[in-house]
Amino acid sequence: MDKIFTFLTNNKNQSILAFDALDVFECSSRNCLENASDFIDKHTNDYRFGFLSYDLKNEIEDLDSQNPDRIGFPKIGFFVPKYVVEWDENGQQTFLKGEADQNSLSFIQEFENQRSILPLNKVELTAGLSKPEYISKIEKLREEIQYGNIYEVTYCQEFYAENSEIAPLPSYFELNRKTKASFSCFLEWKGKYLLSASPERFLKREGNRLISQPIKGTAKRGKTQDEDVQLKTDLLASEKERAENVMIVDLVRNDLSRIAERNSVQVDELFGVYTFETVHQLISTVSATINEKVTILEILKALFPMGSMTGAPKISAMKLIEEHETFKRGLYSGSVGYFSPNGDFDFNVIIRSILYNEKTQNISCPVGGAITLKSSPESEYEECMIKVRALKEVLLTYG
Repeated sequence: MDKIFTFLTNNKNQSILAFDALDVFECSSRNCLENASDFIDKHTNDYRFGFLSYDLKNEIEDLDSQNPDRIGFPKIGFFVPKYVVEWDENGQQTFLKGEADQNSLSFIQEFENQRSILPLNKVELTAGLSKPEYISKIEKLREEIQYGNIYEVTYCQEFYAENSEIAPLPSYFELNRKTKASFSCFLEWKGKYLLSASPERFLKREGNRLISQPIKGTAKRGKTQDEDVQLKTDLLASEKERAENVMIVDLVRNDLSRIAERNSVQVDELFGVYTFETVHQLISTVSATINEKVTILEILKALFPMGSMTGAPKISAMKLIEEHETFKRGLYSGSVGYFSPNGDFDFNVIIRSILYNEKTQNISCPVGGAITLKSSPESEYEECMIKVRALKEVLLTYG
């Protein structure tokens, strides 16, 4: 049986490993979202781990995706694990599902052994667009904004490698050491891999409350403490970065209102400045109360893909993304997460990630940012370089 497992960590007080699939669902054809919802409902009282690819948008809206796909993840995939293991901030291990038998302990030991292996990768990424080509794309998108067709669009470019081999799990642990991201995850799915240093939550459910935490606004880390503090101050004060953030907050509020109880949508935090190993980010928190009868299918149709990776208005932005990007996003801009037996769930946003197809030996590392009328093409390009830096370093550990 093809190997499927996933690991998620917030790099603070919780890490979860799910493995040994008892039942698996994947889909790359039609009605994937509806069929996945049936699978999720079928196992309501169990753990379900899985992923949503960006191209599910084509089932939610009248859209398509014709750009080349370098990795080939299914559009959606979920599995019911036999074992779910959790570690707390002290490294204390608890089996949330399954028992500490020979099979599970052997898998965990093999997994843990990979932490100490330094990956000897020798992969140099190629930019899918030259800098002049990228800047030209941004200028064209700014024209669309000037014409009033959109207000904001998240435009991404792909860095890639072909005929390349990496050690997926040791490389993930190396990436995680560099980034310590709060929604970091590793996914192995039948020879395809996701190594993610995501700092962003897409959607969490706690009882009847939905919580989304879109990120818009990025600044690099300073070389000194004083410079670092100044960069954080400048990020919070930036009219451009705040405008990017508030437009997506409004979009998320609007998406949530489609399924929320009347007058329950609220902004819990606006323009929170959060510091990570490689960047500072502006993160806002939006929440809403939903009726228990609202289905997961209705929730995903209202909120997916996430506003932070599309733009406003969302459908117009997604059309322009397809027109101007040169690659198929696939799992990038999608989400990985899990459903608990009590009905709660938590899903991230797939950014700052290495995607790898072991069979074809292709690697894809897309990065991007929000484009508004005030965007400087040069600055947007430099922001992309900041975001891809850690990925490049992990892929070229052996010089």
